[in-house]
Amino acid sequence: MKRYSTEAACERAVFEARWPDGFVCPGCSEKRHCRVQRSSGHRRWQCRSCRQQTSLLSGTVFDNTKLPLTTWFLAFYVLTQTRNNVSALELKRHLGVCYRSAWRIKHTLMQAI
Repeated sequence: MKRYSTEAACERAVFEARWPDGFVCPGCSEKRHCRVQRSSGHRRWQCRSCRQQTSLLSGTVFDNTKLPLTTWFLAFYVLTQTRNNVSALELKRHLGVCYRSAWRIKHTLMQAI
């Protein structure tokens, strides 16, 4: 909880896991890029070679989520640290989200694991 308690810490962990040697374009594997700040506040990276834009979460299990990464990381922790299976209802209580969100998170993460 101390390590991933903020959104910035979670974003840093996802960045390091996705691009350990720095940004690499998913389209052409070019390393040269520029950062683009969207009006919505989400950062994107644009390849200088092919001009393809990508975000930190695109192509990951977090793609198209509206929940904060801290919620996803807490769900990772709860699902991996229990001996028995965690129900979506129990996950709902841990995360403080609705049942539908807890069910989606659980099934997305279990499929990825």
